[in-house]
Amino acid sequence: MASIHAIAPQSFLNVPNPKPRKPITPHPKPISTSNLYTLKPPKTQSFPSRKPTRVLTSVADHHHDVIPVQSSDCVDQQEGMVVSRAECEGVESELASQVGGFGASEGSLSFEGAGGFGSSSSGVGNERGNEEFYRLVDRSINATIVLAAGSFALTKLLTIDQDYWHGWTIYEILRYAPQHNWTAYEEALKANPVLAKMVISGVVYSLGDWIAQCFEGKPLFEFDRARMFRSGLVGFTLHGSLSHYYYQICEELFPFQGWWVVPVKVAFDQTIWAAIWNSIYFTVLGFLRLESPINIYSELKATFWPMLTAGWKLWPFAHLVTYGLIPVEQRLLWVDCVELIWVTILST
Repeated sequence: MASIHAIAPQSFLNVPNPKPRKPITPHPKPISTSNLYTLKPPKTQSFPSRKPTRVLTSVADHHHDVIPVQSSDCVDQQEGMVVSRAECEGVESELASQVGGFGASEGSLSFEGAGGFGSSSSGVGNERGNEEFYRLVDRSINATIVLAAGSFALTKLLTIDQDYWHGWTIYEILRYAPQHNWTAYEEALKANPVLAKMVISGVVYSLGDWIAQCFEGKPLFEFDRARMFRSGLVGFTLHGSLSHYYYQICEELFPFQGWWVVPVKVAFDQTIWAAIWNSIYFTVLGFLRLESPINIYSELKATFWPMLTAGWKLWPFAHLVTYGLIPVEQRLLWVDCVELIWVTILST
């Protein structure tokens, strides 16, 4: 018999004038019980005794070969392949499908489960990849901000004498840069004192919040930009301008020159002014975070007294220098240097 590589589309035809042939003795192959589950119909169920009268034919190498039938059932097996007929009853076709190992529904459930697992795994992988990508972008933006601001500040400080440093050595540039920067600061105070103090306070509050986030455990370039911007905005718009007018008012309230004036100014600063400024600071930050007034009031009520008493550990000693040695116009710069430490504490 010629080897059959493919079975042509099955058709049920009456073979014209078949020649008498010797019956082909089938060589049944043992069917593994692990793959074939015999479906025993219930005792009350009966099957028609009619046998199919058609013969399944196929064409291969221009010869008609009849596939031998091993049993009277509708399940025929040749070389491990299951052939089911269209005329088979529902139970018999179900039995034929189970010869392959699984039922149709079982197979579909198996593939659906595998597909769901694959899609779930790919979804988790995509989510992690997107998270890493956004984290890298965020880190790059923060690094750009820090490096750009640092480079700009360092360049402005070192090039203060660029108009007339022709022929200077590196040593001379570094030697005269601090002195000439201080002179430029004093000129800015005379030209526009409020704006100069606003800029200083904005820079100090932004830098202090960045340092505070680093102390909290965040990497150097993974800080919260919005939080740093809020703190710097409060320092620029409120602390610089209000402090400028507060020190002038303080001098008007206590115009005396006795030794006892300094302790009185320190006490006034650490009670009245500290309470006012801490309230303004936390209230404005709460509105910038889009919090409700109730939450802002609750937070302020919970932190007001602890924050005020915590300031007594640092500021009374610092203000002995502020009101005893520093001139009025230079006080804010000194306070902002100490404020760099204090804002770090406020931000944590």
